[in-house]
Formats: sequence, C-alpha cells, structure tokens
Amino acid sequence: MTSEHNDFLFFNHEDEPHEEVAPKDYWDVLIVDDDPEIHTVTELALSGVEFWGRTLRFHHAYSGAEAVEVLANTNNVSVLLLDVVMESDDAGLKVVKEVRDTLKNHNVRIILRTGQPGYAPEERVIREYDINDYKTKTELTRSKLVTSLVTAIRSYEQVCQLEYQSKSLNNILLASKAILGFTDIKAFTMAVIKQLSVILDCAPRGVVCGSLDDSYQVQVLGGCAEFSAFIGQGVEQLDDGRIILQVQNCFEFGEHQHTEHDTTFLLKSKNRQAAIYLEYVSQPSLTQLQFAEIFLTNVSVGLDNVRLFNKLRDAAYKDVLTGLANRTDFIEQIEKYHRLNSNEYIFILIDVAHFSDINNGLGQEVGNHLLTSIVERLKQEYPNAKLLSRIGADVFGFLIKRDGFDLNELSENLSLPFAAAEHLLPVNFKIGLCEQQDFQTTGIETLKLAYIALNHAKKGNQGNAVCYTPDMEEQMAWRLGIIRQLRQDFENNKLEVWYQPQLAFSDLSLKGCEALLRWPSGQGNYISPAVFVPLAEDAGLIVEIGQWVLDQACQQQKRLEAQGVEICIAVNVSVPQFKVKGYAQQVKDTLRKYQVNPKNIELEVTESVVMDDLSMVIETLQDLKEFGIEVAIDDFGTGFSSLSYLQKLPLDRLKIDRAFVKDLPEKDSGAIAKLVIALGAQLGLKTIAEGVETQAQADFLKQLGCDEVQGFMYAKPMPEVELIQYIESKK
Repeated sequence: MTSEHNDFLFFNHEDEPHEEVAPKDYWDVLIVDDDPEIHTVTELALSGVEFWGRTLRFHHAYSGAEAVEVLANTNNVSVLLLDVVMESDDAGLKVVKEVRDTLKNHNVRIILRTGQPGYAPEERVIREYDINDYKTKTELTRSKLVTSLVTAIRSYEQVCQLEYQSKSLNNILLASKAILGFTDIKAFTMAVIKQLSVILDCAPRGVVCGSLDDSYQVQVLGGCAEFSAFIGQGVEQLDDGRIILQVQNCFEFGEHQHTEHDTTFLLKSKNRQAAIYLEYVSQPSLTQLQFAEIFLTNVSVGLDNVRLFNKLRDAAYKDVLTGLANRTDFIEQIEKYHRLNSNEYIFILIDVAHFSDINNGLGQEVGNHLLTSIVERLKQEYPNAKLLSRIGADVFGFLIKRDGFDLNELSENLSLPFAAAEHLLPVNFKIGLCEQQDFQTTGIETLKLAYIALNHAKKGNQGNAVCYTPDMEEQMAWRLGIIRQLRQDFENNKLEVWYQPQLAFSDLSLKGCEALLRWPSGQGNYISPAVFVPLAEDAGLIVEIGQWVLDQACQQQKRLEAQGVEICIAVNVSVPQFKVKGYAQQVKDTLRKYQVNPKNIELEVTESVVMDDLSMVIETLQDLKEFGIEVAIDDFGTGFSSLSYLQKLPLDRLKIDRAFVKDLPEKDSGAIAKLVIALGAQLGLKTIAEGVETQAQADFLKQLGCDEVQGFMYAKPMPEVELIQYIESKK
C-alpha cells in the first residue's frame, strides 16, 4: 500500500489534549490486516487514546486464520479492527462468522475496514453479521477512528456487563439452591460462606454470628472450618479482635460494615439477628456487593428455616418442662456408645417412686417443681454425666464413667429432701443400671435392658437398685411368652373355671364354693395361678379374665339352680378390676343378665384391694352390699393396715389365709388365727379358714370357733362335672 493511501488516517487530524493519568488497566485491541503498514499507522493514530482511565493495548494478526487463533488464545479482547479482504475476498467476513459461531465469542466488538467496498456491500454485511461498524479506510480520519473505537469499547463494556450480570444472577440462583434444604446450622453456615466467596470472588474465610432464638444472645453459629471449635460460644470468645469489632459494629449501628479488607453483612428479622463476616484480598466492586445482598435475601429465609427446624426438633427431641433431651433423642444418641469390648460407661435409669401420689395429693404444679428440682440435683452432683435425659414422666437417665461411680453415693445424693414450691419432699427412687458391655446396636434395645433392671428394682426383692444381667432378659422373654400364650388361650376359650367346696365346720354341710381359674398347658398339666395371675395383672389382661370368671360363675349358678342346688359361689376380684370405672354397676348388670340371685354370689377382695383406695373401695362395696352381694376379705391378716379400717368396710366374711393354717398346731401357736376368729365374732362376721389339709388343723380351728373350712382335706378344686358328683354325694 502506498503512502498516499495512508493519508486518510491523518486527514483533518484533530489534536485532542488529555490528562496524563496512570491507567489501571488496558483495553485490548486486535488489528487484523494483511498490510503491515496498516498495523503501524493504526497503532500510531490511536496512541495516547484513553477511555475510562484505561489506555489501549494492541495485538496483531496478518490473516483471518491468525486472527481466529489469537482470539482463541487471548482473553478480554475488546475491539477487533478487521480488514475484509485478505487471503480471500471475504476473509474478514469468515473471521466474523468463525468468532461468533465457533469460538462463541459474542463480546468482542468488530469494526470492519475495507479498501475495496464493492466486494462486500455494506447493507448486507450490517444486516447479516454481528458487527459494530463497517467503514472504508478512506472514511476513517483519526477522529472518526477514535470515535468508532470508543463507541465499540462502550458497547463491549455494556455487553460484558450484561454477561456478568447474567452470570452473577445465575451464580445467585445456584448459590441459593446450594443452601436450600440445610437443617443443621453448622452445615448451613459453611455453605453460605462458600457461596458468598464465589459471588465476591474471594477465599471462603468467614464466620456467621447471631442468634436463632428470641434471646438475642450473639454466639458463633458457624462458618469455615477454622471457626468450628467456637460454634455455640459467645462471639467475644473468638481469637480475632477484628472480627469481634466488625460484628459488634454491625449489630450496634444496624447496617453492613465494609472495609478494604473485609465486609460484614447484617441480617435482621423479627425473631433473630445475624452477621456474616467475610475476609478478602481484593475489595469487591459495588456491583458484586449488590449481587451479594440479593443472595442474602435467600440466606435470611434459610436462617429462618433452620430456626424453625430447630424449634420443631426441640419439640420432637426436647422435654419442655426440664429442657433435657427426651426419650426419642436419648434413644438416638445412646447408639453412639455401642462399642464392642468396651465397658467405660454405665447407664443409670432413675424412677421416682409413687410420683403419681405426689401429683394427686399436692397437685401437678408441685409435681413439676419436684421434677425440675431432681434435674438440678443431678446436674449439680454429676456435671460430667452424658446424655442426661427425661425418658419418661418420672424417669430420668444418664451415662457416667464406671470409674469413680459409686452407687451408695448416688443413693445418698438422692436421699436428701427436694424443694418443690413451698414443700420439702423426701423422695424414694428405684434405679436400674446397665453396663456399656451390655449395650445393644439400637438405642431402644439398650433402653429395654435398663428397664428390665429397673422393673426388677421395682419389685423390691433385690433392693432399690439393680444392675442388668443377661439372665434377666431371658426371664423377661419368658414372661412375655407366657403373657402372649395366656392372651391367645384366653381368646380361644382354653381357660377353665374349677370350684373348691366350702363347708360348715359344725356339720360339714356344703355352704358354697370358690371359683378358681385354671390354665391347662396340655397333657393334663396346668400352669399354676401363682405364676400366671400376677403376669395377667401386669399385662392388664386380668380385667377381661376376671369378668369372664364372673360370667362363668353366674352361668354355673344357674345350672346348679336348675338341678335344685342353691349354694354361694365366691369370685376373686383383683385391684385392676376394682379400678375400672363403674365396676359395681358392671357386676350388677352381669347378675341381672344371668338372672342370678345376688345372695348366691360372693366377691372375695384382698387386703391389697382395700388398701389401694379405701374411700373408693368402701363406696363400691357398699353399693354391691346394698344390691345383696356378699363380700369377703381374702387372705386376711397378710396386710398391715386393715385392722384399723375393718369396721368401716361392709363385709360378711373374713378368710383366714393359709399362711396362718399350714403350721397348726405343732409349729404355730395359732395366735393370729385365734385373733382373726375372735375379731370376726366381735364384728359379727363369719370366718372361713382356707388351706386345711390335716385333721389336727381342722380340730384346732374348730375349737377356736371358726365357722367354715376350705381345703384339700375335704375337697380339692374340681371341674364342673366332678362338682356335680361331689354335690350328689353330699345329699
């Protein structure tokens, strides 16, 4: 190209003075032309040009292929000054297509220059190609070239800004998705710091401080790994004074704190406040901070979700009254202590004896005060205890190291009275223990073992505290198996009612019989009532069975009546039956159902029934007595408090327990039997002795004035067929 062709670059040249400012950066411009002189004069013409504080930095390519290669390997080229005609007539147009379609570079602005305008009509090029300008080289004076370049750079910056905004918004979207679903505050805060560092283009070093409840007590909620040791502690415990200062300023002034080294964002709502501290090397731009604030809206929602989850978790895993972990949480946590060949800990399960009596007698509020007082005592005496939990209404549990644990010391610590409102209450406890070597893989199984030991302690035959041993589980399995079989056999009508005659001592005439429950086990064998009746009571099955026995006795009474036999049938009543609401009415309805004369049914109640709730028992027995049903006290003399209440009870008969008969007369003076008979005579009550097996026993009791007798010497318990035969033999 001759020099005259280059004159257009300087034609009508206008000198534009500018200030000398140290530029922060460059605008990268790629000159593409097959004529080296064009490179030289273009660079010379644009020398000294600055825009928005940046100078120009030039790159050079001398063919279309070379231009594509430069763009593929060079980032941030702002403007492409591209000749149309080079190695081919449309080489420049091919470069445009390659840049946009293959390199997917839609940011670089392109100014097409041509010395031969006829080869590529301007209108078609502008319409079909993504370019900024299309000029002939003769048009481009320096001033116009600068104007076109500045316009292209402005357009480039706008396109980049739009791309950045799109990318940033996408980052916010991804960041928001990344923090969704977290319910653990530690994991949530780590994710927040990580995503903020992406938005602000800095290292993920930061911490989140604040409160998740209504207390507004500022503590470390979480952050990057180096702050994990401070989680749950007050912000003042951090070993970084700058973080403490910035977080405190954030809360004190109620606004974000931005410096050249760090930024602290404030999140605040009605129910909580939080500050997010983040360090950086390069200060973020205003745009980055604005995008960060958009993201913080989702962080705020996420914090509220975590707070709500924590409240729901507290409701599910915490005891509201004491603030301790509840049974559900304990079961989950104790699983972590299952370790083979380890016996470092012992599990203590404590039950408040007769807590219902305190609740009923002094009120639930006093009962609640007592429970919290017990918790405070346990915390005070055993500060190193693990998993202190309220496992039941009046049951507490915790783990403690076996070394140094003393059961006697625990008993002493619990023996002192507890303050409950205005009361000072002495409390008895039952304690079950389970060593770590017996812990199971599941928490519920470990808890079951401790409860087995606790139940043994409640029975009182091994002391107030019992440690679990494997044979206890075998016993429990046996008990459960017996109860399961009993329930099944009862539902299948396999139980039987036998009858043991009761005779008058005076002439051995038949006065009545006692209905006795029998459970056949097969091959003519029977399971002892002493074994299964207590189990039926524990399982709550005795109420149904007791009603069934009464039904059987009434039906038997009607069959005897049809044969002209009128005797009284005695039916035993358990404590659980007496506690059924409307028990007296239920008995009366049963007798009416079978049309049985009330005087032919006698209810035998034990002293344990009487002592359970005296006023209720008296009211129920009086109701039955007025209906015409006779009432006897069974096993009289085995209790300790009945004598003082005897006059208040509407009774017909006292039954001398076999324990006071079996050693008569050689090994027992008969003092208690004599006392019972004399007491009955004084109160106008008949007396009947059970368990009489020898003539000597019979003679002794008859001499004392006992009215009636029941025992193997006269007749064993028998099924209905044998009872009919026995009655026939007595005629």
